Amino acid sequence: MCIGGVGFFNRQGPLGSVLPGMFQESHWEPEFGVASPTSFEEQVARAEQVVAGLPADQRLFLFVNVSALHQPNWFHLPGATREAGDSRATHAAALEYVDRHIGRLFAAASNRRPCFAIVCSDHGTAYGDDGYTGHRLGHEAVWTVPYAHFTLDQGATR
Repeated sequence: MCIGGVGFFNRQGPLGSVLPGMFQESHWEPEFGVASPTSFEEQVARAEQVVAGLPADQRLFLFVNVSALHQPNWFHLPGATREAGDSRATHAAALEYVDRHIGRLFAAASNRRPCFAIVCSDHGTAYGDDGYTGHRLGHEAVWTVPYAHFTLDQGATR
């Protein structure tokens, strides 16, 4: 199952149908998207709902595209404005927002059995690095992405 966030999961056109088409079940709502200040909370709530509805013996491969870390992210930093745009500080605030809610996702994913988790990004973002801004460009800041994998014990929240 996937819970999409960015437009590549919205099924509103051919490109937005490819990735969700790789899953038996896919979810995307505007509230999960990059323009929603509560996108990750909404995505986690959907994951909790889906996991709660599964038979106890059914295994689950869950993919969550966390849109809160994508641009725009200025609204995650109190006092930031749309006009000022995104920055390293607003990106850090978006990461803190995700961190405040990720325990719920981990708890849902591991509530029935241990859970193998892979946490990574699809790309980085340049915030003035060598004069570049954004992610649709060839720069080390865009190519370098975080990656971690670990196992959550049954009932884990972090």
